[in-house]
Amino acid sequence: MDNFNFSVHMLYHKNNNLPTETMEKFKQCWSSLLVLAVVVIGTGAVPITYLQSAVAKGAVCLDGSAPAYHFDKGFGSGVNNWIVHMEGGGWCTDVASCSARKNTMKGSSKFMNKDFGFSGILGGKQNTNPDFYNWNRIKVRYCDGSSFTGNVEAVNPANKLFFRGARVWRAVIDDLMAKGMKNAQNAILSGCSAGALAAILHCDTFRAILPPTARVKCVSDAGYFIHGKDISGGSYIQTYYSKVVALHGSAKSLPVSCTSKMKPELCFFPQNVVPSMRTPLFVINAAFDSWQIKNVLAPTAVDKRKEWKNCKLDLKKCTAAQLKTVQGFRDQMMRALSPVHSTPSRGLFLDSCHAHCQGGSAASWSGAKGPQVANSKISQAVGNWFYGRSAFQKIDCPSPICNPTCPAISTDE
Repeated sequence: MDNFNFSVHMLYHKNNNLPTETMEKFKQCWSSLLVLAVVVIGTGAVPITYLQSAVAKGAVCLDGSAPAYHFDKGFGSGVNNWIVHMEGGGWCTDVASCSARKNTMKGSSKFMNKDFGFSGILGGKQNTNPDFYNWNRIKVRYCDGSSFTGNVEAVNPANKLFFRGARVWRAVIDDLMAKGMKNAQNAILSGCSAGALAAILHCDTFRAILPPTARVKCVSDAGYFIHGKDISGGSYIQTYYSKVVALHGSAKSLPVSCTSKMKPELCFFPQNVVPSMRTPLFVINAAFDSWQIKNVLAPTAVDKRKEWKNCKLDLKKCTAAQLKTVQGFRDQMMRALSPVHSTPSRGLFLDSCHAHCQGGSAASWSGAKGPQVANSKISQAVGNWFYGRSAFQKIDCPSPICNPTCPAISTDE
């Protein structure tokens, strides 16, 4: 008798007053649940954890719901190693855009999927993620719209929006510390897009919270948003970030090493934060970042005639003049990255792909057809850098069509 039938058999004898028909229905339901469990486990899905205890601290999503994360426990040699990966998803700049997020998973844990498949840098298979597969791996869900920097006490009764991203981040970290991260031997704070920016902004604080004996580093995947000029010659992105900072009260959560020198919105740009960072940082970025081409170089608000509509979605559809401007954006990116590639302890994987977030899937992280720079895949570069096996600061060939390993546009989160 197999384990399932034995369990049902025992249940039946413990409840022998149950009718046969009821017992058969029970067996059918239980079988369905077992099949579902096998499917979930087979896909590497990790269940959600709602941090209800954070609500009393005011650490909540935009709608006031509890923050959440997915936690896959480490094992074997990775039992005391931790990677905390923060989800991306842009920002909201005003009451209207933040209210729109309240009814989505980007503003409320009520709408988040209950299970999340881990892959790429969070993957649990040794062959696709050899350096981190057996670590404690956490994906922190993003529901505050401020890269985990907001901290406004007052809640306007008219819109009932909570701007508490910084509290959410700290509540999650404190909870993980209580669950064993206080004993970490190795740790990484990482993220994708807006979450990758958060990894940079919170990097030194993360280092300070963890044991002084631990090896702690940070990884930013597509979070190096540059203080660039747009096609009009202005800086739409600076105006955009100034609205985020003002609405969410982000100033007091940004690194003081930056805000003591310049306006807080300028400290949303990594190029102004990284120079004073003390914790080692690895930057994974595309020189022709698809999000930044659309929103930093040619934002719709500036492209009044929609002349860039096709080009910014597909660089093959750019005119010669537009390609020259796109190439100029790469030049801006290179200058902004100087604080990274001028410091030996920092790592850099800058490919020439038209992509955004490249470390979230096994295919782009370590796959045979994933992007390569200097004959190295992203996983190899980050793993060697983290463990000190070899430094990695490599910049790809200069044009958007020069690297044959670049995949189609990727959008991890």
